[in-house]
Amino acid sequence: MNYLYIRQTVSDFARWKEAFDIHASTRQAGGATGEALVLRNVEDPHEVTALLGWHDLAQARLFARSISWQAALQAMGVVGAPDVHFLTDIAYAERPSGE
Repeated sequence: MNYLYIRQTVSDFARWKEAFDIHASTRQAGGATGEALVLRNVEDPHEVTALLGWHDLAQARLFARSISWQAALQAMGVVGAPDVHFLTDIAYAERPSGE
């Protein structure tokens, strides 16, 4: 499994969460698995980290550059540029092909 890791600062968590949830179908249409882990910093409630599952890393990269995602970030009230990384589950990456 591949993941899109996004750490971001948000102006209002409730606004962010509502827009994030609304955007779920768009993420899935872009190749996301629907697996999403959302974490909120206990020391700074304006810092939110999302870990989104993707089968295809190339699709995750395309999605992260998409106009749809950029518009969603604005709708979510993300402040500044998010910290974005692409991650691979080591167990997933080491499986022999065909499994």
